[in-house]
Amino acid sequence: MKLLAAQQVKLGFIGLGNMGSRIAQRLLARGYELTVFDRDNSRARPLMLNSAVLANNVIDLARSADVILSCLTDDEVVQKVYAGPEGAFAAARPGTVVLEMSTISPESSRELHNKAAKLGIDVMDVAISGSTPAAEQGTLTLLAGGNAELFQAAQPIFDAIARQYFHLGPAGAGTTMKLVVNTLLGVGMQAIAEAVVLGESAGLDRTLLLKVLSQTAVVAPAHVGKLARIERNDYSSQFPLRLMNKDFQLILKAAARENVPMPATEASFRVNAAHLVLGEEQDFSAVLRRMEEVTGVEVTHSVR
Repeated sequence: MKLLAAQQVKLGFIGLGNMGSRIAQRLLARGYELTVFDRDNSRARPLMLNSAVLANNVIDLARSADVILSCLTDDEVVQKVYAGPEGAFAAARPGTVVLEMSTISPESSRELHNKAAKLGIDVMDVAISGSTPAAEQGTLTLLAGGNAELFQAAQPIFDAIARQYFHLGPAGAGTTMKLVVNTLLGVGMQAIAEAVVLGESAGLDRTLLLKVLSQTAVVAPAHVGKLARIERNDYSSQFPLRLMNKDFQLILKAAARENVPMPATEASFRVNAAHLVLGEEQDFSAVLRRMEEVTGVEVTHSVR
C-alpha cells in the first residue's frame, strides 16, 4: 500500500468541532489537499481561508476523496454519516481509506469496518487521546485498530497531527483502548476533585493546595493543566462534560459486556451526570465545582 502522503492523496474531513477543526488545520499546514464538511458551514470558513474546499454534503466529499477522516460526536452520528443512501459509503470508490477518529463503541467500529470491507473500502478506527491544545499543536496520541499495512501507510497523516501513535490490533482495538484511557481520565478527575475538597474543608489555602498538587508525581499530565484553570474557576470547555458523560456510558456498557465490575467508575459517572443536568456547557473538570457545592465549600475566586 502506498504512503498516504501530501501531494499523493486527496483528503476529505467530516466533523469540524473543537478537535476536528484543529486536526484539519494541521493537515492543511502539512500541504494536504483537503475537502471538508460539517452540518454547520460556518465552522469551515477558517479552513477555507487556508485553501480547504467546502463540500455540499457527505456524498460530494466521498466522491472526491482518496482518504476520508471523521471526528464526530457519537455512534449514531458516525453510522448516519457513513451508512445508508446518503452516507459516505454510497459514493466512496473501492480502495478508499477511512480513518474514523470519533470516540464510539468498539462494536460500532467493527460494524463500520465490516460494512466497508464488503465495498472494498478500508476503515481504521483511530481514536484520539489529547485535548484541544494538543490538537492545535499536533501533539495528540492516536490509538488505532485495523489493518497493520494501512497503519504503516497512514503514518504521514499521523505525523501531521500527533506526537505518537500506536497500532493496538484489529478493528475496534483503537476505540477499546480509548475507553481504557478515558476511564483513567474521568475517574482521575473525580479523585482530584475529592482530594481538593478534602484539603479545602480541612482549612488548606485553595491556591496553594492546587499549586502543590500540580507539582506532585501522583497527578497525571492530562490533569495538571486543569489545576491552574480550576484555581481561576475557569471551567470553559476544552473537553466538554457532556462528552465525558457519553464516554462514561460507553465504558460502563463495555464493562458490563465483559463482566468487569467498575465501582469507582460508576461513582464518578454519577457525579458527572449530576453536574450535567445543570445544562451548562462546561469542561469535564467542573466535577470539582460539583464537589465544592455538595460539601458547602465557599470559593471566592472568579474567572480571570
